Amino acid sequence: MAQVTIRINGYAYVVGCEDGQEQHLQQMAAQVDRRVERIKSLGGQSGEARLLALVALLMADELHDMAADRMPPGTAAMIEEAEAVRAQAEWRERQLASLAERAEAIAASLEHD
Repeated sequence: MAQVTIRINGYAYVVGCEDGQEQHLQQMAAQVDRRVERIKSLGGQSGEARLLALVALLMADELHDMAADRMPPGTAAMIEEAEAVRAQAEWRERQLASLAERAEAIAASLEHD
């Protein structure tokens, strides 16, 4: 396993990678560093953790946009609808579990009477 020193926002980090992937890792670090500089150019003081969190959000947004561009028309809406159905099913499952617990508690109290 290779060890590579990358620089992001002026800080050096030693990172392990597969042999032969050193240049690719350097290129990825350079992309992150460019986004750090872009966010810093917008102004405002930020701590290192906040700055890197903003970079991560920016990159996640870029990935989201790229994925959305590759989706067939209507797929994004179907994904959102499926997420809403999943969330509703989870809520119903929690409600059902709560009702089952209450029913068991009532049954247990009747057995003791």
